[in-house]
Amino acid sequence: MKKTIMRVLALILVAMTLFALAACDNTDNTKTDDKPTNQSPTQTAKKKIGISMPTMSLQRWNEDGNNLKKEFEAEGYDVDLQFGGDNEVSVQISQLENMVSGGCDVLVISAIDGSSLTTVLNDAKSKGIKVVAYDRLILGTDAVDYYATFGNLQVGVEQGLAIEKALDLKNASGPFNIEFFTGDPGDHNITFFYPGALSILQQYLDNGKLVCLSGQTDINIVATEGWKTENATARMENLIATNDYGPGKTPLHAVMCSNDSTAQGVTVALIAAGFTPADFPIITGQDCDKVSVKNMIAGTQYMSVFKDTRILANRVKTMVLQLLSGGAVDTNAAHNNEVRDVPTYECELLIGTKDNYREILIDSGYYTEADLS
Repeated sequence: MKKTIMRVLALILVAMTLFALAACDNTDNTKTDDKPTNQSPTQTAKKKIGISMPTMSLQRWNEDGNNLKKEFEAEGYDVDLQFGGDNEVSVQISQLENMVSGGCDVLVISAIDGSSLTTVLNDAKSKGIKVVAYDRLILGTDAVDYYATFGNLQVGVEQGLAIEKALDLKNASGPFNIEFFTGDPGDHNITFFYPGALSILQQYLDNGKLVCLSGQTDINIVATEGWKTENATARMENLIATNDYGPGKTPLHAVMCSNDSTAQGVTVALIAAGFTPADFPIITGQDCDKVSVKNMIAGTQYMSVFKDTRILANRVKTMVLQLLSGGAVDTNAAHNNEVRDVPTYECELLIGTKDNYREILIDSGYYTEADLS
C-alpha cells in the first residue's frame, strides 16, 4: 500500500515539474526589447488632416477652422489647424509646405490667393496627398481633388434681391443713390459675389433708378484688400467726402457690401458722418458675424447671407471620409479652376435679417442670447 502511495506522489511531482517548466518556457518567448507600447493598432494607423484657413482676424474663419477641427477629431483623426497670419500668402504657403512634409493625408484649404498655391500643391499631389478646396476655389492646378462651398453666385444674387426689395425698385421711380464694395482681389469668390449682385442691380443702373454717383462700379475698383474693415472704412470716408453724402446733404440709399467685414467698415464711416438708423442706407452683408447681427438688430445693416459653418464643416468631413475610404465622393456641381472642372458640393444658403435672426441663429444653437447682447 505504501509503495502504491509513493508511486502516485512521484507521478504528481513529475507532472507539477513539467507544468512549471512549460510555464517558464512561455514567459521566456517575449524578448525584453519587444515591450508592448500603449498605442493601439487604430492609433498607430491614425490619418492626419491638415487644415489651412486664411486668417484669425475675422470671426468667420476662426469658426470654420475650429468646426472642422472638432469634426475630424471626433472621427479619430489627427488634425493640424493653421491660420495664415493676417491674410499673408507667404505664411499660408509655408504652413502648407510643413503639412506636406509632415505626413498629412488630406489638405483642406481656404486659399488667401487662389492662384498662389500651384507649386506647393503640385508637391502634395506627387506625394499622393488629397486636396479639398474649402469655400474658395484654388486656381491653376490639377492638384485640387474636390471643392466644398456654398452657391457663391447666389450669395450676390441674394444681396441684389435684398436691395431690390428694400427700395421697391420694381415699382418706385427713384432715383436712388448706391455705392459698391466687394472683397479681396485675390479671392476668386468675388468673381461670383459681385456679378451675382449686378445680375439683379445692373438693369436699374441702366434705366436710371439706381445711380452710383462715384462712378465706381468696376470690380477692381470696388475690391477691398484683405476684406479688411479698416480698408472699407477708409474708402467709404472718401466716398462720403467726395459726394457729400450725409443727412440733410446728398442722400445715400444703399451700399452693396459682399460680406460683413466690409459692411461693418462702411457702417463705421456712415455713423461718423451722422447717419442714424432712421436714415441709414440699405447695407448688405455675408456671414452673420456677431457684430453685423447686432447692427441688424440696431437698424444699421439690412441683411446678411448666412453660411452655416457647421453645415459646410460636416459636408467636408463627409467628403474626406469618402476620399480616404476609396469610395465615391458625393457632389452636386462642378467649378472650373482654369485647369479642370473640379467636382463640387454646394451647400444651402440662408438669409439673415432683423426679423428672422433669432430663428436661424439662436434657435438653431449657432449663437446664444448672450452672444448678441
